[in-house]
Amino acid sequence: MEWKPLPVGIDDFEKIVTGDYFYVDKTLFIKELLEIKGEVNLFTRPRRFGKTLNMSMLRYFFEENPEKASRIFQGLDIMKAGEKYLDHMGKYPVIMISLKSMKQPSYELAFEMLKKALRGEFQRHWQLVSDRGRLTAADQKRYLRLRDLEGTEADYADALKFLSECLYSCTGKKAVILIDEYDVPLENAYFSGFYDRMTDTIRSLFESAFKTNENLEFAVVTGCLRISKESIFTGLNNLKIMSVTSKDCGEYFGFTPEEVRRMLDFYGLTENYETVRQWYDGYQFGNAEVYNPWSVINYVDSCR
Repeated sequence: MEWKPLPVGIDDFEKIVTGDYFYVDKTLFIKELLEIKGEVNLFTRPRRFGKTLNMSMLRYFFEENPEKASRIFQGLDIMKAGEKYLDHMGKYPVIMISLKSMKQPSYELAFEMLKKALRGEFQRHWQLVSDRGRLTAADQKRYLRLRDLEGTEADYADALKFLSECLYSCTGKKAVILIDEYDVPLENAYFSGFYDRMTDTIRSLFESAFKTNENLEFAVVTGCLRISKESIFTGLNNLKIMSVTSKDCGEYFGFTPEEVRRMLDFYGLTENYETVRQWYDGYQFGNAEVYNPWSVINYVDSCR
């Protein structure tokens, strides 16, 4: 069997699968997500359990480019799931942001990081929007303000909704919205003394994107903490929460015992399983027993 490098610190799905890194196939997460049929899906898991990699995987699967998606996912489990699920591959415009960079000492700096995170998606979709030429003059002017970091606070408060509206105007398709590390700005603000102000900002962003957005296909939000529904998800009747106690999707964040065994076998470390079990076992997500993937990957890497 051909040796494969370990994806230490890599959370870009395309880079892992096309770079021939060792990958523990979690693509059936896509199938289960589609079966859940949640409009807004919140997954909370501890740090270092593959949340960002899974979000990257969702982006590459759903984003409008079926030929690229077919190439990236070739040979992976989701490709054997059936047409019911593959019909969604490469079908939607995708908006994906991470709020990780909003861990800042002041509200003003945190808000600047939010603006830059949103700017990245307005930049990424600009070629499509400009080529299609279907925005009104007023909408194009606002789009460029957001792309160039010149928007008002009100512009940014519903930027996700506005971008999904623009993408629908240009493609005729509703958007998939992916938000990673949603809790970082809120946890940081709590300990830094501006929690109420940050809560208002995130609530406005989420309410417009998720509650009153007719151009939303569905959304996935991930984080480590379960922030009170009353604080930022007020009135979201379409919210499904999958915490560590939920039965849904338990095995898709972290490595199962069988996946750990296969990895150890692949790298000639079969006899080390008991050591790994003693050091890194101990998590139960729903009905699934799982290991911390970051710990296991780094352990295997240290043994080579």
